[in-house]
Amino acid sequence: MGMNVLAVKRHAIASDRSDPLVDQIYSSNQRIEMLSRCDYVVVATPLNAETRGLMGEAEFAVMKETSVVINLGRGPVIDEGAMLKALSEHKIKGAALDVFDEEPLPGGHPLYKLENVLLSPHCADHTPDWLDNAGRFFMAQFERFRGGEPLLNVVDKNLGY
Repeated sequence: MGMNVLAVKRHAIASDRSDPLVDQIYSSNQRIEMLSRCDYVVVATPLNAETRGLMGEAEFAVMKETSVVINLGRGPVIDEGAMLKALSEHKIKGAALDVFDEEPLPGGHPLYKLENVLLSPHCADHTPDWLDNAGRFFMAQFERFRGGEPLLNVVDKNLGY
């Protein structure tokens, strides 16, 4: 689609080319530099002590006035007050959100009043075949377990998610 895809990775190294769909990978401490280049910022990080408030005033201050932030990870990863300020003062173009600090988003919340915000319920798993896919995945995992093979998609609780 002609896009340059930039990404932040917790432990990135300059030579990291681990994802063929990503043009450049930045380390966590380079996210300000990366954000200043972005037209669209997709936040898909889990919520833990390291990521809470990851996107705040400093991050919104360096974004282009034409930037759009899309949060589909966890609400508190973005400082909601800083985002509201950036949106209402048109420091950024807009936001598409399906996660919030408080869910469901309470009636009368300031986000409802902003014309440059698209709100959606957090329900990406509700596809016609999600239950069948989950069942097939469980059975495949069970067979891997019984066969002594490593399991797929194992959660590392030491990382906080």
